[in-house]
Amino acid sequence: MQILIINGPNLNLLGRREPGIYGTRSFDEYLPELREAFPDFTLEYFQSNHEGELIDKIHEVGFTYHGIVLNAGAYTHTSLALADALAAINTPTVEVHLSNVAAREEIRHKSLIGKNCIGSISGFKLDSYRLALHYFEGLRPKRVGFKV
Repeated sequence: MQILIINGPNLNLLGRREPGIYGTRSFDEYLPELREAFPDFTLEYFQSNHEGELIDKIHEVGFTYHGIVLNAGAYTHTSLALADALAAINTPTVEVHLSNVAAREEIRHKSLIGKNCIGSISGFKLDSYRLALHYFEGLRPKRVGFKV
């Protein structure tokens, strides 16, 4: 399965940015662990601080990849354009957040993109990505030892 992990604004600073909220590891440090844990997946990674680049990437893979794991950062709560991009594609997308957004500032309680995603996972720091990949793992065709 070909899965794209997309991180939005400020997530390039993971490991340095507000470690009490986001943890002390960068995504680049975590990605090899995900690849090892999901060897049957082709995991690609894209990060941008620019809304238009995120939309372009979603358009690029949104009809050919098996899944997208999206942490849109603050765009989750502000970007109708990102929500529209997700509505326009047919690749299933899982929304992830490192922090528990429901326990944070009120503006973070509403996701504009969530209605166009399969589901949302938040509050498990970097493991939120692993949990999202387990969803896609369940979509893989099951191998059986006999032919019908």
